[in-house]
Amino acid sequence: MLDLTYDTPKVKTIAGAKHDWELVIGMEVHAQVSSNAKLFSGASTQFGAEPNSNVAFVDAAMPGMLPVINEYCVEQAVRTGLGLKAEINLRSAFDRKNYFYPDLPQGYQISQLYHPIVGEGEVLVEMGDGTARLVRVERIHMEQDAGKSIHDMDPNMSFVDLNRTGVCLMEIVSRPDIRGPEEAAAYLTKLRQILRYLGTCDGNMQNGSMRADVNVSICRPGDYEKYQDTQDFSHLGTRCEIKNMNSMRFIQQAIEVEARRQIAIVEGGGKVDQETRLFDPDKQETRSMRSKEEAHDYRYFPDPDLLPLEIEQAWVDDIAAHLPELPDAKKSRFINEFGLTDYDASVLTAEVASAAYFEDVAAGRDGKTAANWVINELFGRLKRDDDKGITASPVSPAQLGGIIDLITTGDISGKIAKDLFEIIYTEGGDPAAVVEARGMKQVTDTGAIETAVDEVIAANPAQVEKAKANPKLAGWFVGQVMKATGGKANPKAVNEIVAAKLGL
Repeated sequence: MLDLTYDTPKVKTIAGAKHDWELVIGMEVHAQVSSNAKLFSGASTQFGAEPNSNVAFVDAAMPGMLPVINEYCVEQAVRTGLGLKAEINLRSAFDRKNYFYPDLPQGYQISQLYHPIVGEGEVLVEMGDGTARLVRVERIHMEQDAGKSIHDMDPNMSFVDLNRTGVCLMEIVSRPDIRGPEEAAAYLTKLRQILRYLGTCDGNMQNGSMRADVNVSICRPGDYEKYQDTQDFSHLGTRCEIKNMNSMRFIQQAIEVEARRQIAIVEGGGKVDQETRLFDPDKQETRSMRSKEEAHDYRYFPDPDLLPLEIEQAWVDDIAAHLPELPDAKKSRFINEFGLTDYDASVLTAEVASAAYFEDVAAGRDGKTAANWVINELFGRLKRDDDKGITASPVSPAQLGGIIDLITTGDISGKIAKDLFEIIYTEGGDPAAVVEARGMKQVTDTGAIETAVDEVIAANPAQVEKAKANPKLAGWFVGQVMKATGGKANPKAVNEIVAAKLGL
């Protein structure tokens, strides 16, 4: 059972600090909505297209062009909110966030500051030590993505690619409930897993589909509990935002580095300035990007080109009725239905495709045996093969299930099964046909096994006397018989016959 709590043990003391400090972390995750078209135009969202080839007139801010909302993007945001057990706001509205940058043609970004489409929700984060943390989600709002400035193609010029401009993002804002670097990575991992199960974001951080702004502050022991009780941020230290993080490892490093920087400032008698910072993984430092803007700095105001967004409860209910089975529910079912351990169920449900593959293999078979073959043999082999994903597996669920069936019927032993698996992995084919064609069937004829045992015993009289004096040495005879039969003899029958012949 998980120990579900909002509290955690005191955060480890930062080495070199004069006092005990705790970390308080909140995250703003930008998740690109899985949609073929952008939020306010019909332009494609295809990743990797030629620069500036997926740009509609409205994306480029041509005069007179008006935004038209993409209903499917709204549906995806609602689906995400439902997946995070969040409140869905039937009335929301869009605002203009004004700032000027070369990759923002309009000079503003359409977002939702005052009336987001999704309200408060939660993410259950398992920490791997039998405990779990509830990280509260404050809100989810939709907004346009900006374009991309490219600075490394020419020493004297920068280029702008507007393909990403107008792509729908969900900004998922957490409460400052996260207490350390590992927990921050675990939260983002779990959030990505849920979004992938829902099909609302592919979570490919290397492609920029999911990025995180990490807010870090420090406080003295006990101050965080005051915040929890009162929701009053005054007990916490000044926060700094680390912008555009797209790596779990770098997120953990950045939090640790930023915490040390803030502690050094405070313990040196200084004051932490609220600002936006960037993390340099090579130098292992954060550096100032700009002072942290407040809402009034962006001159937010309701977008005059977009009416308030009103949706019906019946539509929301229909989306809720068709949600897929989510990770926590699937993991619980795997444990109860297939008798899996918590660890095995976690591994198998980590990705949607892995869970589906396992269920296909386990259908009508022993769940624990199926799990062992999927996790140990298949996943292990895929990892050795350039860390392939399950979708690139050359062994289909039907083929792996066929191997398990041959073990169950006694046609092959576990050792032969591993050799067979490697053949199927590299060459393909039907497992039963391969076994038949290559003479890999297990020898179950007790007469043939008895003959092999007699030959080994007759050839090793000294070892016989040792085995009679110490029955544990009988295993040596078993090994010799298995070697003599090419590993095809039924191990159980070999053990029984050896024991009988030696009088053990």
